[in-house]
Amino acid sequence: MHPEILSLSLFMFVLSFSPGPNNIVASHSGFNHGIKKSVPLILGVIFGFTTMLALVNFVLINIFNIYPIIQKILVICGSIFLIYLSYKISFSKSSNNNENLQPVNFVETFLYQFFNPKGVLAAITAVSTYTESGVNFLKYSTWVLSVAFICALISVIFWTMLGKFMSKFATNDKFINWFNYVMSTLLLGCIATFYY
Repeated sequence: MHPEILSLSLFMFVLSFSPGPNNIVASHSGFNHGIKKSVPLILGVIFGFTTMLALVNFVLINIFNIYPIIQKILVICGSIFLIYLSYKISFSKSSNNNENLQPVNFVETFLYQFFNPKGVLAAITAVSTYTESGVNFLKYSTWVLSVAFICALISVIFWTMLGKFMSKFATNDKFINWFNYVMSTLLLGCIATFYY
């Protein structure tokens, strides 16, 4: 067992459940499309984040240490995508035109994990803090990936269900527009946290 399993679990729990791009988009999807249509998004977050974490763990951590500019480029690209996504959410059609609003699909969500600044920075922190080279590398890596997978699974489902719960109060277009504006603003707020 990993000697710092409690610390690792707390780190992943806070990382996974705190508001961030994945959770905000999951809430927006649950609110506008329901749980069933949000399943591709949920799976994209879970498997995308875990795959990205594995890639950082086994390949990219050394590259990031040698060339830190790559990490900065990923943060900038992710920020630009979040601005675009925020715009799309903010100007989503209201309920009477909801059939035109398509949920985010698996591939988009999966690929976004590699440009999600919060996720990339968290992966680098997790790998550099909770894994070590040598005889225990594979065992520690397995613990990090397992805990990350479980926390991502629980948190993205929770945030999607929270969005679905909020939709019960969506009795008019004004509330729906208000909800979309709030989600869009929170998403933009996430960007600020990447630069301090």
